[in-house]
Amino acid sequence: MGEPRAERPYMPDYGVNTPNWHELPWSWAAAKLAEGHNYWLSTASGSGRVHTMPVWGVWDDDEHRFAFSCGPHSRKAADLEANPHAAVAVDDSVECLSLEGRAEVVRDHERRETWIGRYLAKYAPVSPALGAGFLLENVLVELVPIRAFAVVERQPDFAERSTRWRFDR
Repeated sequence: MGEPRAERPYMPDYGVNTPNWHELPWSWAAAKLAEGHNYWLSTASGSGRVHTMPVWGVWDDDEHRFAFSCGPHSRKAADLEANPHAAVAVDDSVECLSLEGRAEVVRDHERRETWIGRYLAKYAPVSPALGAGFLLENVLVELVPIRAFAVVERQPDFAERSTRWRFDR
């Protein structure tokens, strides 16, 4: 899969329409997604009630997908069953990056095993008690992004580097 298409985000009230604008490279975003520890997941119920909580997660830049787990009886799981649209953001308020897309429960056994292996490789060193059994008891979800947004809260980067990417699906 090729890189998502970068473009200037539509932000008419924020001074992003400068002639000095140039997009951030996708490699910047991919590194932020891969290296993050905590991510903010936002879901909405079928009635539109918003819910945001931190999660651990893993990014796959080859497929452009983000995976996380949650309890089968959690608010996140219930929301995603009723409304699969979700957003995830890195835990950084200076170099901000968020993904918007559609969440899908991973049901394929081999795919679950692949994600669990990646998850354990990333988080077992900081949480030695974490094991595959815990993850197998939970819901494993892939967020398939439609678009991503980056805002760097430094001048002049805010006006000159804010970037939106669109994924071809």
